Amino acid sequence: MDEFKLLVDLHKSHERQGPGAELETRKAIDLTGINATTRLKIADIGCGTGASSLILAKSLNAEITAVDFLEEFLVVLRERAKKESVSEKIKTLCCSMESLPFNDQEFDIIWSEGAIYNIGFKKGIKEWRQFLKPGGLLVASEITWTTARRPQEIQQHWESEYPEINTASAKIQQLEESDYSPIGYFTLPESCWLDNYYQPIEKSLEDFLKRHDNCERATEIAEAERQEIALYKKYKDYYSYGFYVARKLN
Repeated sequence: MDEFKLLVDLHKSHERQGPGAELETRKAIDLTGINATTRLKIADIGCGTGASSLILAKSLNAEITAVDFLEEFLVVLRERAKKESVSEKIKTLCCSMESLPFNDQEFDIIWSEGAIYNIGFKKGIKEWRQFLKPGGLLVASEITWTTARRPQEIQQHWESEYPEINTASAKIQQLEESDYSPIGYFTLPESCWLDNYYQPIEKSLEDFLKRHDNCERATEIAEAERQEIALYKKYKDYYSYGFYVARKLN
């Protein structure tokens, strides 16, 4: 099995494929100021196995298009939606976030938790803007420095992994320059990283390695996950995911 399939196998059984929590998703919903009874069309881009899609479906009067490029994740999402009795509110779409087949001004809200980095924050907010109705909302979480300065080790790590990492003020400026009006921002707390994302990964690594007979590639993936977790625990004061809520200007 190649590295990509191994990564999918490791992550598809987890509730989340990135840091987050139901409380924080609901906090972002509250920041939008949306009337929960208003009929809405929402695109959840990079939805994974559906953690945010399910909360949106349960919280809002919405028709949700859940987008991911991995059908394996969408299969899990559909199973979860059926179990939680929200299947009628969610349709899935397997495609790349770089080639979305949407119409201009189709959606009231574009939502993306922990996924916009795949296309890049600046490119994502610019390209997805066309799919929002005038006054529509963009809600996205993005890896963000939480201090002006940080130790060299973590600076070099993240600049290598994701060169677009920056401070919230820089991200908000990018939103303004792309004709959005920022209306809310907050960072994810430590529990979103450790309790909801990293701990489930740590608990699953032994079984993951057994499933794949401790092969070299699986062992390398497990070690990379452990190193990432160790870096977060060491440097968690310097970065997190920032939740950005912004309105498209007409």
